[in-house]
Amino acid sequence: MAEDGQIINCETFASWNEQFHTVVVNFTASWCEPSRYMIPILVELAKKLPDVIFFKVDVDVLKTVTQDFDVEVWPTFILLKQGCIVDRVVGTRKDELQQKITLHMPKV
Repeated sequence: MAEDGQIINCETFASWNEQFHTVVVNFTASWCEPSRYMIPILVELAKKLPDVIFFKVDVDVLKTVTQDFDVEVWPTFILLKQGCIVDRVVGTRKDELQQKITLHMPKV
């Protein structure tokens, strides 16, 4: 990833693909049991999928972001690619989440 003011030089296909990360945003609440259930699953996915960036957004802290993404149920997982929403998984559907992440990962 580039630091502020840094220009990234892409000289290989792999370095090109590195710039188009798949991002998973986990909208969660600390008091929500289904959200807590998904934490160890997300930790394992993050270990298995180092090319995917995982974010956790507390819906009680970042209410504006939660509203911007039209999240009304948690956990909700928004998958972004190149800054655009490409998919969404609502609830504790761990198999569906893994399938959709794999579907949207960069192909090398």
